[in-house]
Amino acid sequence: MSAPTIDHIGIIVQNLERSIAMFERLFHLKPSKIKNMPEVGLKIAQLNAANINIELLQYLGKEESLAKKTMGAKPGINHLSIEVEDIMASLKDLGGKDLKVMEGFPRQGSHGLVAFFEPETTAGILLEVCEKAKRRGHRA
Repeated sequence: MSAPTIDHIGIIVQNLERSIAMFERLFHLKPSKIKNMPEVGLKIAQLNAANINIELLQYLGKEESLAKKTMGAKPGINHLSIEVEDIMASLKDLGGKDLKVMEGFPRQGSHGLVAFFEPETTAGILLEVCEKAKRRGHRA
């Protein structure tokens, strides 16, 4: 088995615009995409560094949402996303290794099909697998 590709790290922020401005001021990183996802309660900005993508996540409201239920409400580094070729095959393989998929997944994310795993089955790490939309012949 070859080494996995890290797709992105997710960081929950309180103010997306202020966080974008900070990354631009300090590191000259501008968002490649900003996307509202009201169906899960998020606004997302994607920043592409030379060796990894950074996904800034701001909750759209104070009420409970799928995003808050999945990721928690605490700001800071939140999750690690691993890119996979075939999400369904990966879920079957990882399920056979005692990882448990969170309820409501897989589902469409901001950049393709995604699934999160229950942290108690991943040594406490919030782990996501991601099949990019282009792999299925769609555009993100």
